[in-house]
Amino acid sequence: QVQLVESWGGLVQPGGSLRLSCVGDGMKFIFSIYDMNWYRQAPGKQRELVATITRGRSTNYSDSVNGRFTISRDNAKTTVYLQMNNLRPEDTAVYHCNAQGPFAYWGQGTQVTVSS
Repeated sequence: QVQLVESWGGLVQPGGSLRLSCVGDGMKFIFSIYDMNWYRQAPGKQRELVATITRGRSTNYSDSVNGRFTISRDNAKTTVYLQMNNLRPEDTAVYHCNAQGPFAYWGQGTQVTVSS
């Protein structure tokens, strides 16, 4: 059974950094064929696609995070990362990991709060 488990969210001051991780439990033999995405949802707002890394390692970012966030993957560890730098209060949201391929999988999310 596949599970996506996000971690390393938290509270950070504006201008700070966080590195989120998402482990694909049960994806040892299939992780590499999935495109991986990070989404976020803030209270009262629609879910937003933040970053994508394809199985070929092409990356794409939303305009709101481009130049500040970096997505990467380690297929051997079945893990996708989101390095977030120069965080702003408007980055506050629950961040969800998503795997897109033959099936779609979602994690439960990790809270990121940017506040002084």
